[in-house]
Amino acid sequence: MLNELLKLLDKGPDNALLRFSIASAYLKEDQVEQALVHLEKAVEIDPRYSAAWKLYGKTLLQKGEEEQAEEVLVKGIKVASERGDIQASKEMEVFLRRLHKGI
Repeated sequence: MLNELLKLLDKGPDNALLRFSIASAYLKEDQVEQALVHLEKAVEIDPRYSAAWKLYGKTLLQKGEEEQAEEVLVKGIKVASERGDIQASKEMEVFLRRLHKGI
């Protein structure tokens, strides 16, 4: 699956959903660094893509990048709230609360 997604990226056009899918595939293979590259690009391409913000924040937390995770989650919550994506917003708020309890 990952190879097919990377081939699609090579062929173009680049888009946030493709980057999100590649990141998810990398995470299934425990390749966190590669996943983060694609999640960062996904939110750069589409700053309103709340699912990408959520996965980006969650992945940064997994990696132990707490400060960056907090920044990403705060931005993601704002994006999700503005879009009316209540579920994603609530999930990111939970991640943020857990982060603050751990600090």
